[in-house]
Amino acid sequence: MSRPLDSLLAATALVLTAPLLAVSALAIRIESRGPVLFRQRRVGRHGEPFEMLKLRTMVSGAEGIGAGLAVNHGDPRITRVGAVLRRFSLDELPNLANVLRGDMALVGPRPTIQAQVDRYTARQRRRLEVRPGITGWAQVNGRASLPWPQRIELDVWYVENRSTLLDLRILARTARTLAHGEGLYKGDTGGWREPA
Repeated sequence: MSRPLDSLLAATALVLTAPLLAVSALAIRIESRGPVLFRQRRVGRHGEPFEMLKLRTMVSGAEGIGAGLAVNHGDPRITRVGAVLRRFSLDELPNLANVLRGDMALVGPRPTIQAQVDRYTARQRRRLEVRPGITGWAQVNGRASLPWPQRIELDVWYVENRSTLLDLRILARTARTLAHGEGLYKGDTGGWREPA
């Protein structure tokens, strides 16, 4: 989709979800100490780093505890509120601010950390040709249940075949997935896990 359309849809979504964001932030604050927002350096388009925003779903300082950056099924660092937010992917709502800032798009490969990008092959680096997205082709075709290399291959396919029509199809499938409470980023069984 075009950048202006991305910005318009992201701004509209932020306004519509503002009450939900406020309730989620309050629940996070009541349940555990620490900031409401989780900030992490991710790799964006053309390998440029940016600070990605999410609602915090784990105990404060989780990156230095247990599995570190990896998040396993049933991870004890995930708070009760965090488990609900993750189930419905509500923790990703602050990504809309990243879209407005131009760091991300609504649709594209999920942004990851530099350590993973450093392991990319030349073909896998093609996923960096577009802005990373809140949702993407890999998320609506198996999500985190797929092995990491297969997810990257789906992202590369998206880069090679992207169009406004495909983006709209991905958004529609994302909405259906979220409506069923399936989440988009959980349950990874591959060698690499989506960071916190």
